[in-house]
Amino acid sequence: MKHAGKARKAALKILLLSLAAVLALLLVAWLARTTAALVPALTATLAVLWVLFAAFTINFFRDPEARVPSGKGLVVSPAHGTVDVVDETTENEFMGGRCKRISIFLSVLDVHVQNAPVSGKLVFHKHQDGQYLSATRTDCGSFNENVLLGIVPSEFPQKKIGIRLIAGLIARRIVVWAAAGEEVAQGERISLVQFGSRGDVYLPLDAKLECKLGDKVVGGETVIATLS
Repeated sequence: MKHAGKARKAALKILLLSLAAVLALLLVAWLARTTAALVPALTATLAVLWVLFAAFTINFFRDPEARVPSGKGLVVSPAHGTVDVVDETTENEFMGGRCKRISIFLSVLDVHVQNAPVSGKLVFHKHQDGQYLSATRTDCGSFNENVLLGIVPSEFPQKKIGIRLIAGLIARRIVVWAAAGEEVAQGERISLVQFGSRGDVYLPLDAKLECKLGDKVVGGETVIATLS
């Protein structure tokens, strides 16, 4: 599928940068004669810490293939995480007013690649600078850096689906792979938020919700709503 392997490349880049930093620290330690006796202990400690960090990073940037369900009008979760808000809200920039909202919290243990909730055309893409409040706050989308994406479903071109990717206290980089004007397939990889975040899904008021508070959802797989 499109964008496969991009998350792995992001992980490799971070690992290489962290390894370079570790090697630089080791070089400084080796050159410091006054601390020569500490070099063996420092080397072992840094090696252990880097191995632990490498294991965490590889796990964080895992990128599973989505097993997309078949059926008419299905809206799948764009994110992996836990549903902690199901309500109605007002989103004027893309949805144009009142809409249903499903908010999903992503912990650092969840997959952080996002998938297209429906097949359709990505017609809206807006980045908004902001703060970096904890993503555990359900209202952080009103304050934090975020990206709003808008999709017109192929099956229902008169309807709209919005996705707001929200940076958190640790997540400070939102990478969108799909471009405005591009056709996306349901379950296709569309973005990556690095380290802990939140995703809001905006749905038409007549959408039938298929999830509830506390549900664990899988990006590209779990049906969260249906359109008709």
